[in-house]
Amino acid sequence: MLIVGLTGGVASGKTAVSQVLKEEGAYIIDADQIARELVQPRQPAWNELVRAFGQDILQDDGTIHRKKLAERIFGNSNERKRLNQILHPRIKEEMNRRAKEIGTKDPEAIVVIDAPLLVELEDHQEMDKLIVVTSTQTQQIERLKDRDQKNTEEALRMVSSQMPLEEKVKFADYIIRNEGSLEETKNRAKEVYQALKKDALEKKEKLRSSPKL
Repeated sequence: MLIVGLTGGVASGKTAVSQVLKEEGAYIIDADQIARELVQPRQPAWNELVRAFGQDILQDDGTIHRKKLAERIFGNSNERKRLNQILHPRIKEEMNRRAKEIGTKDPEAIVVIDAPLLVELEDHQEMDKLIVVTSTQTQQIERLKDRDQKNTEEALRMVSSQMPLEEKVKFADYIIRNEGSLEETKNRAKEVYQALKKDALEKKEKLRSSPKL
């Protein structure tokens, strides 16, 4: 099994790349989806979030108002750190559980861990390979304005609160620059997947030839 990290910045195009990798045959473990499952009402993580951030982050039906919580943490590094302390250990535990389950069923699987904070939280060190998806800051801002109806100031604040993409690129084994057409990005993602298949084969051969203790 090959464990691959997939990361980038907000609105950099990570979701589009993840979809292509899935279509090519990769198993995708989505950290954001796991986070949504963990914060369902009355779950332990939900209880901790309400204690930490108050009733203001809840909608009328008791679910977390994700947009309101995001606005709070993007503007406050201490609150962002507190959120990560609550969610990250739980997300990581569930990601590891799912990866192990996939590996049991398909030992030759290519498992992609799709997570925005892999580098910031140093989880990239546990991956066999790391893919970083990049865009220009202007593109990120425009996508946030179109996708989330942010104004320019809000979008810039969100982008600026994250680690610069060029810093993340320093840790990458593969870079997918989502700065041209969507078709170009998809083609690059397919190229990367073919390279990952070779990486998986090399890892398998290395494990097979390593001396048994």
